[in-house]
Amino acid sequence: MSPAPAVLAVIPARGGSKGVAAKNLAPVAGVPLVARAARECLAARNVTDVVVSTDDPAIAEAARSAGAEVVDRPADLAGDLASSETAVLHAMDVYEERHRRPLQTVLLVQCTSPFLVREDVEQVAAAVIEDGADSALTVAPFHGFVWRDGATPAAGSGDAPAGLSGDAPGAASGAAGTSGADGGAYGVNHDRAVRPRRQDRPEDLLETGAAYAMDAMGFRESGHRFFGRTAVVRTDPARVLEVDDPHDLARARLLAPLLDAHRDGAGALPTREDVDAVVLDFDGTQTDDRVHIDAEGRETVAVHRGDGLGIAALRRAGLEVLILSTETNPVVAARAAKLRLPVLHGIDRKDLALKQWCEERGIAPERVLYAGNDANDLPCFALAGWPVAVADAHDVVRAAARAVTTRGGGAGAVREIAGWLVGAEL
Repeated sequence: MSPAPAVLAVIPARGGSKGVAAKNLAPVAGVPLVARAARECLAARNVTDVVVSTDDPAIAEAARSAGAEVVDRPADLAGDLASSETAVLHAMDVYEERHRRPLQTVLLVQCTSPFLVREDVEQVAAAVIEDGADSALTVAPFHGFVWRDGATPAAGSGDAPAGLSGDAPGAASGAAGTSGADGGAYGVNHDRAVRPRRQDRPEDLLETGAAYAMDAMGFRESGHRFFGRTAVVRTDPARVLEVDDPHDLARARLLAPLLDAHRDGAGALPTREDVDAVVLDFDGTQTDDRVHIDAEGRETVAVHRGDGLGIAALRRAGLEVLILSTETNPVVAARAAKLRLPVLHGIDRKDLALKQWCEERGIAPERVLYAGNDANDLPCFALAGWPVAVADAHDVVRAAARAVTTRGGGAGAVREIAGWLVGAEL
């Protein structure tokens, strides 16, 4: 008996990127972009398989850690001029050869859309699987006036956007795009002399770039993501963002605590089932980041007794706990000895030390909760599955965190984290 046809989501994620270095691995809320996309595709009820097409070993590792299958993309399909369609067609061939299973529907999902949600994936797939469309895409409602700078296309030249010249109410045929004799900017979807109210303007639809679905056979024949009857799936405009440059990435990181928390609610906080180890920065995380110096030059810091209780609870729950610090101050070692914890301090590359520590103990980095407060913690944030910022952490650290405590460093933040993981025990 032959296997049932598959619904395959393909996430193209090559290693090269001109706009943002290692873009597809860039963390948003502590999760690499490629892993965020894979997570939503895997959660979609009508998607049977998820593959990431990549030429980069680090992306492949992140994809597998997120639960996706990996297709190694050949170099000739990974250059700047290679299209997403060619990557999807290659992934389809590899999948069918590997699994001996035919494809019914194929999805192209872009991991540069960090706020894609599983419902969008499900609906774009359903438009093809259930509603009979040949192809489908996610769109967002758009009511803006679009302008283009440059000389006005000559009437009948074919350069003006088709079907837009008569859209504005009251506009004469061919009026849109008229900029006068000065050769300045012209309206693309409106007559600049007519300013209709929003409710009187037609609703345009903006392609989000997040998710596409195609009938597998039709896609093979056409070689393009749009063919036959194309359906649109409306999505939340607030979630429409494509990461193409560093500013886009910065916006995504600032929006993530709001959009992810709104979606996940309490589920955005880790539980004991999510974590095998807790790694703690010291200054600014277990202290308030202030140092007291006496007349002899000796340094002292203040810590929170509740944090000690939280660490004890974590150890009783069977979690590995480590203090990891760049500081060489003896107070770090003294605090670790008091808490009976292993400590690595005086470390320049905390991420390399964390990776080695995980390997020595057989702990998967994605099951590590790392708590920090400053920019030197960001490399560890990119490695750990649960990067956590204390409430008074630097803005860039809060933006990169997957969760943020309500208490500050040295004010019970560690005990709060322990409460997430062990619950009633605290």
